[in-house]
Amino acid sequence: MLETVNLHAGYGKEEILHGASLECPSGKITTLVGANGCGKSTLLKTVLGMLPVTGGEIIADGVSIQNLSPSESAKKIAYVAQGKNIPDITVGRMVLHGRFPYLSYPRRYGKADYEAAQNAMEKMGISHLSDRLMSELSGGMRQKVYIAMALCQQADIILMDEPTTYLDIGQQLKLADSVRQLAVSGKTVLLVLHDILLALKISDRIAVMENGIISQTGTPDEILASDILRKIYGVGVKTLETPDGTEYYYERGL
Repeated sequence: MLETVNLHAGYGKEEILHGASLECPSGKITTLVGANGCGKSTLLKTVLGMLPVTGGEIIADGVSIQNLSPSESAKKIAYVAQGKNIPDITVGRMVLHGRFPYLSYPRRYGKADYEAAQNAMEKMGISHLSDRLMSELSGGMRQKVYIAMALCQQADIILMDEPTTYLDIGQQLKLADSVRQLAVSGKTVLLVLHDILLALKISDRIAVMENGIISQTGTPDEILASDILRKIYGVGVKTLETPDGTEYYYERGL
């Protein structure tokens, strides 16, 4: 489980988070939504230690991460960033980067590291690509590699910032299935998404951020019933029940 309690943070003297409190349960997908500039990515970066905490607390599986070293924190929380550069290395070497928090000087991979990487690639269905260069893969397959790297890190909490960026609709749906499997396996998953329809479809809980605070949390149905999405985005969302489950669509004419 991941929890932020009255979290304050920002860039230099500019505070962006003004007391953001959020609970992300284990085995669930929690998605953070909100207008541009509201503080979503800032919250992720603060949880990861990329920005200093100026107030409040971050708790990972019952432990305050402000009391942990960077390597100890990395063993608890993994990160799939938005818009990564494409390194000129093989898939296997990329996934092994997830083992960095476990390496001591001199940094040499051991049997346990290679086994963790192999298991992560098998879970993501990419073990056959181990010797392929990252630059040779499609956007969807590269995202699978980055998730495998996070799995190789063996952290129970996984953060993803806009993981569907640059993916076509087919790749987005496949990635959504992969994220669902992470939650089913017991991982705590926190996503930042701009695609509201996808967020409603794949999330167990949605947290709405406004002006540096979490203004509302709930199930997709609860968030829809509150009509807060119309307030934030200026557009309503409707549901349609189909044989394959609930589908979401924007209201026409808005």
